[in-house]
Amino acid sequence: MIRRFFLPAITLLSAFVFIGRLISLQLLNSSYKLLSDGNAVIENSIYPERGYIYDRNNKLLVSNQPVYDLMAIPENITSFDTLELSKILGVSKHDLKDKIKFARTFSVKLPSIIVGKISKERNAVIQEKIWKYSGFFLQKSSVRNYPISLASNLLGYVSEVNKNDMKKDDYYRLGELIGRQGIEEYYEHFLRGKKGKKFYQKDRFNRIIGSYEEGEYDVPVEGAQNLHLTIDRELQQYGEELFQNKRGGIVAIEPKTGEVLALVSAPSYDPNILVGRKRSKNFRKLVLDTIGKPLFDRGLQAQYAPGSPFKTLNALIALQEGVIDTEMEYLCQKGHFYSHGMFMECHCRPGTKNNLSSGIYRSCNTYFTNIYRRIIDRAGENVEDGMNIWNQHLKSFGLGNFLGYDLPIGKKGFIPDADYYNYWYKKGGWKSATVVSNAIGQGELLTTPIQMANFTAAIANRGYFIQPHFLKSVINDSLSKVYEKRETTIDSIHFETVIDGMYQVVERGTAKVAKIKGINVCGKTGTVENFMKINGIKTQLTDHSIFIAFAPKDNPRIAIAVYVENGYWGARWAAPIASLMIEKYLNGDVKRKWLENKMFNGSLKAEYEKPYSGEQFVINE
Repeated sequence: MIRRFFLPAITLLSAFVFIGRLISLQLLNSSYKLLSDGNAVIENSIYPERGYIYDRNNKLLVSNQPVYDLMAIPENITSFDTLELSKILGVSKHDLKDKIKFARTFSVKLPSIIVGKISKERNAVIQEKIWKYSGFFLQKSSVRNYPISLASNLLGYVSEVNKNDMKKDDYYRLGELIGRQGIEEYYEHFLRGKKGKKFYQKDRFNRIIGSYEEGEYDVPVEGAQNLHLTIDRELQQYGEELFQNKRGGIVAIEPKTGEVLALVSAPSYDPNILVGRKRSKNFRKLVLDTIGKPLFDRGLQAQYAPGSPFKTLNALIALQEGVIDTEMEYLCQKGHFYSHGMFMECHCRPGTKNNLSSGIYRSCNTYFTNIYRRIIDRAGENVEDGMNIWNQHLKSFGLGNFLGYDLPIGKKGFIPDADYYNYWYKKGGWKSATVVSNAIGQGELLTTPIQMANFTAAIANRGYFIQPHFLKSVINDSLSKVYEKRETTIDSIHFETVIDGMYQVVERGTAKVAKIKGINVCGKTGTVENFMKINGIKTQLTDHSIFIAFAPKDNPRIAIAVYVENGYWGARWAAPIASLMIEKYLNGDVKRKWLENKMFNGSLKAEYEKPYSGEQFVINE
């Protein structure tokens, strides 16, 4: 009995499924309806205006300006005069053919951009004649606009998607724009929004006559988001002006929040040159500048020896490990013998005695070599233990690893450990004297300017830092991100003596040029040896100039690191630039015009040209 009804029931069920599927495809599914109408319907993507970018004070950094794109649906293209159309568009006949060919390989049914970023003036000419060219139509778009030329590496740029982009994300189609580098890349999903679709009815002359089916199949646009960055526009612009004709970087951070106030990389470029039809040509020029490297963000990617500012960290580690106290003194004889026949020079006068505070403000190599060796030799049971303890303390300040900030580029820097030296010197083949250069921030140590600014912020905070970041808020969005607070391994009680030493650096030490009336500045100068290969030979160049600082001493509002390549000693370029940045940020204007003008007008071009001159040259003049 069951068998008699089973087969008819299955047949009837299958029939219902088949009919239901036909109804779905022909009546409910819009894509099949649109395909059936074929050449009579044109699909037009509607792009939301890309999100604007503002600074922390709501001052505009990036906006948009309207342009037009010539689109084409390859299967709808009929025979046409390519020479005539290329002249109208202002492109070569060869380029036009290549664009159409590439569009066909992408999709014959979907629209692709043939010529993008057409001006309003040229668009008016094209509009009059576009009806003659079947399969082509104009679509309104926009390009980025930068009202003030600054922060190019920080902000990034936009360019057309490529095949790899489309493979990674099927949202994109040929000719569309995507964020590259910086904020544009990292926050692409906020800034782009979500495109919509609009379908139009065409007549037999290829002219649009109205909306298709009264917009029934249209897909609405989801608006892009505007961003508020942590950057202070005025401070950023000021820093870039100070770095004219110099190379290096500035990173300024608000210690209590981890908000990056300025990120300067020099040399830089005008971001407006990467907008419009000449973008590719201009980008190629930037890439080919392998000497200045304007696309290389020195604040995030350049890895330098930290130099004497690193002495502050060695002091904190020595206090934490209990191998010194604040009053312990070392005698400096304009340097000292740290091993048999090995002498490290110092600029202290012969017979100078230094404790922790004076060791910092005099930047005494003898003092810090001795306390570093005490760390390595006494912090653990053996030299390997001591090295690893030292390493872990430094990593708690964010050194030797990525800081986790919200930009897509960066470098880890390098902090050596026992395994590293065991590899190079073999186990048991090294001791504290072997690696003593670490005491004064040289040797194998590598840091980035943002790492240096960050550990300065940690000192200013007496033992912690907030994860550095560049996004302050997403306008009209509920985004609320809590940035990580990271405690260092140093007890807060140990910071005051080090901070006092940094205060004395500015008051009576190596950076008196950084004094600002009415502001207690704490800082540390640095000078780092600088080498490059010339014709295969390692050659010493003029030293790098370094300065870290924070201010005010109590309740600090800004921590800063300045690195000037080939800038001689720390107080010559880096310290004045840092102090001017602090004065600008805290006071709103600068009263020391003589110092400001000196930095504005000062140039290190001659230093940068020396290695390429082919002639003998003198360093550290």
